[in-house]
Amino acid sequence: MKIRDEIKFILNGRDITLNAFRAEQTLLEFLRIDQQLIGTKEGCAEGDCGACTVLVGRLVNGGLKYEIVNACIRFLASLDGCHVVTIEYLSGSNGDLHPVQKAMVECHASQCGFCTPGFVMSLYSLWMENPNPSKRDVEISVQGNLCRCTGYEPIINAALSVNKYGNPTFDQLNTERENIINKLSRLQDDARVEIGDDNNKAILPANIDDLAQILQDRPNSTIVAGATDVGLWVTKFLKPISPVLFIGQLTDLKKIEVNDDMLTFGAGVTYTEIQDYLSKFFPFLENYWDRIAGWQVRNMGTIGGNIANGSPIGDTPPILIALNSDIILRKGNQIRILPIEKYFIEYGKQDLQKSEFILGIRVPLQSNNQLNSAYKISKRREDDISTLAVGISMNIENGLIKDCRIAFGGMAATPKRALITEGSLKGKTWCYEAINEASKMLNEDFSPLSDWRATKEYRMTVARNLLHRFFLEHDLEIIEPIQLHARF
Repeated sequence: MKIRDEIKFILNGRDITLNAFRAEQTLLEFLRIDQQLIGTKEGCAEGDCGACTVLVGRLVNGGLKYEIVNACIRFLASLDGCHVVTIEYLSGSNGDLHPVQKAMVECHASQCGFCTPGFVMSLYSLWMENPNPSKRDVEISVQGNLCRCTGYEPIINAALSVNKYGNPTFDQLNTERENIINKLSRLQDDARVEIGDDNNKAILPANIDDLAQILQDRPNSTIVAGATDVGLWVTKFLKPISPVLFIGQLTDLKKIEVNDDMLTFGAGVTYTEIQDYLSKFFPFLENYWDRIAGWQVRNMGTIGGNIANGSPIGDTPPILIALNSDIILRKGNQIRILPIEKYFIEYGKQDLQKSEFILGIRVPLQSNNQLNSAYKISKRREDDISTLAVGISMNIENGLIKDCRIAFGGMAATPKRALITEGSLKGKTWCYEAINEASKMLNEDFSPLSDWRATKEYRMTVARNLLHRFFLEHDLEIIEPIQLHARF
């Protein structure tokens, strides 16, 4: 197998080749210190404030796709074969402001200016993708950008008025697209990349088989897909993570397939990449999905990573458990399939063998008799960690609850089903009285803890209320059941 000892990417309009850097070096550090591109700011160092927002373009199915990401938690090694665009690249050849920047000025959408470059990059990405956005589109696009002095209304107004100052058809990223595609195509060589020694090793496997082999040779490696979790190990805890296996570039982990009754997708699929499929086959998740982190994190974070880290407050495991999903695991050439609920053993412990990794996820498509909902409770409505999350799925036949699955996050040391509560519902008539009685059983399933997000009493009260809400939203006796998900 061909092994390359350097990464190559394009930074704005320049070709970059690097063969000596730390495995945990971030893109933000490279931009500000090595390249002196200080328009990209350092704020929270955890992918929360958006001050470090940049665009990263990559080849997808022969085309070029640009997405905003957080440079503060994006590792430099993962940029092999990409095009990185910073705020400095938006300036015209004569130094003129970019249309997005002009709109920000005219709408008085900048005050102290610290957050402004990040907002500009997010709105730039939106403008390129959707030149005529709705107000809600704009709100979603800046979920991962925080402003503490200007206020969001003028920023939203700026986003809605960008077309007054330019046309995305003539933007530089569109006019030079073919040239960038050709350059990036020449960088694709199907080689494994290895940089550094054993104490500072960054590895980009050539393919899935290569990943499996490397993990057998180096079972203690840190796997990094989107880095939305591991990135914080470095920026917040200064934790050494070498050797690091970067897998975000593996296209085989990005596959999405729909069979007659199953949605199957690779562990490397991001929140953004799976969103259209979820909206089509699981429309109840559309509102929930927009509450997971911000746009930058959804572009980076993967479903496989959200499962693999074993967090008791991960956003996706309660839903996947409720939908009776499986994960596909691989070790060497061996494949095994595990119900996702069995993966979580106890806090900090998962059913994952040495050298084994998550290959994909299988989600059964919903039936006509299936009632599904997902709810997330957090201190902030958007871009926040769950205080409590729940996925609920029930099959109703002839007015009876034939089957039900209720899974909570934030109520125990792992994502966990409410088995006693489920048992109290099965076979009962689908009615408010049954739900009301079942909600009283939750204290048999869970003994939640108090922490800085919520008290145990709050968590239990909310969990019961969410069961009541589920019934109100699916009351089959009402022509138009109560729907609260539009703004809550």
